[in-house]
Amino acid sequence: MLSEAMTALAAAGGTAVAQAVGTDAWTGVRQQVARWFGRGDPQREHAQLERLDQTVAELEAAPPTDAERLRIRQEAVWQGRIEALLEGLEDVERGQVADELRALLAQQASHGGVSAGRSGLAVGGNVNVRADHGSAAAVTMGNVTLGSPSQPGPHQD
Repeated sequence: MLSEAMTALAAAGGTAVAQAVGTDAWTGVRQQVARWFGRGDPQREHAQLERLDQTVAELEAAPPTDAERLRIRQEAVWQGRIEALLEGLEDVERGQVADELRALLAQQASHGGVSAGRSGLAVGGNVNVRADHGSAAAVTMGNVTLGSPSQPGPHQD
């Protein structure tokens, strides 16, 4: 059984994988995660690349109503895979592999940890959105029409 710290690390890894899907960071995360799982074995690395690609396919095919539920499910799936790898190692090797995962996660975070997925907006700092003088403002707006509304008055036929 893994320690609480190792379980938390596995959870962070699972979250990082699922949240990177569909973002600018995905290609790098995909390669790093597969290499980490592969542990120098090209066949294992290739198998992980296929699993990562299946994750992408599932999440990108999800209807918007199911997207969040499936993303959470994939976080748990990847957490389980990470836990299984860590549980299968002796203590010394587990510590080294955990340190590699921490470095991978830190590297991802150091690249801003910010990226946008489908129809997303990525911001790496503060956002100040203001509307002045009767204008409209938002980070994202749907179909918006601005103009002067018709004035109420006598109805003419």
